[in-house]
Amino acid sequence: MERSQQRESSVKTITISRQSDGQRLDNFLIKELKGVPRSRIYRLIRRGEVRLNKKRCKPDLKLSIGDRVRIPPVRVSSNIAKAGIISPGFAKILSDSILFETEELLVLNKPAGFAVQGGTGIRVNIIDAMREMKSEWRELELAHRLDRDTSGCLLFAKKIHVLRELQLQFKLKTVKKVYFAIVHGGWPDNLTVVNAPLLKNRLSSGERIVKVAKDGKPSETKFKVIERFKSATMIEARPITGRTHQIRVHCQYAGHPIVGDLKYSVDDTNNDLSSVKNLCLHAAEIEFIDSSSKKPVRVTAPLDKNLHQIIKKLNSFNTYNYGTYIK
Repeated sequence: MERSQQRESSVKTITISRQSDGQRLDNFLIKELKGVPRSRIYRLIRRGEVRLNKKRCKPDLKLSIGDRVRIPPVRVSSNIAKAGIISPGFAKILSDSILFETEELLVLNKPAGFAVQGGTGIRVNIIDAMREMKSEWRELELAHRLDRDTSGCLLFAKKIHVLRELQLQFKLKTVKKVYFAIVHGGWPDNLTVVNAPLLKNRLSSGERIVKVAKDGKPSETKFKVIERFKSATMIEARPITGRTHQIRVHCQYAGHPIVGDLKYSVDDTNNDLSSVKNLCLHAAEIEFIDSSSKKPVRVTAPLDKNLHQIIKKLNSFNTYNYGTYIK
């Protein structure tokens, strides 16, 4: 990456090289402005303080070789800078959660309760923490995302050309993902697919929420019953499309919201489930094409400890063995 010698009172201009070709502007800035809150970066873009080729731009714009990005001077307080330092305990959790790794990508068994990226009110996030852990992980990029309270397979690219290849696979729907969820009540055996368009909304409080709506985007999820309990069902969910909160909203729409889903569930007075506050949703498996070998790679993730405890409480579930990968 070549940095321009031109300066406008500490303004920095960067010429995009092959390494950053195809990267989203917001992700590029997050790496360049390390320690700056994501909300602040979006505000800089929105106000036009960040310029691409001397023009205003949007955060999701894809960069190309030769583009020139103007970045205004941004001060980072010592408190924000210190916030980027991860604790040894969290670093160990992440290191122990690596399921599969090559020179070009890795798959993490994401622990529940941690955001995958920064945002307002988020002090620690997975992508920034992992970039700090190893020098060879400095250029890590998320190939997709999981909700904060969802555990399981999370795919990262170590190189920008690998990221582009994985994003293309997601776009073409060739990446296969399997989730396990515990839902309220008895899921019908004949309910094997939900086709319901989803629309994203933002409440007056600023909270993002998704609902089924005729003018929403086409969304499809396939379902299968795995295990039945007295007051709940463990199901397999295979999202055909990749909408925000898709599985959670489709389960709600089917009349069987996910246990512990405080956003899309209902108040539950059932003694077996009333104390559960953790989202019972786990990304159990992901399959994609390896960019080097051009062969399919399938990675599976062990169930989250909290999910294991809930299943044990609901009558134990030990007929499946997760945690190995097949290449």
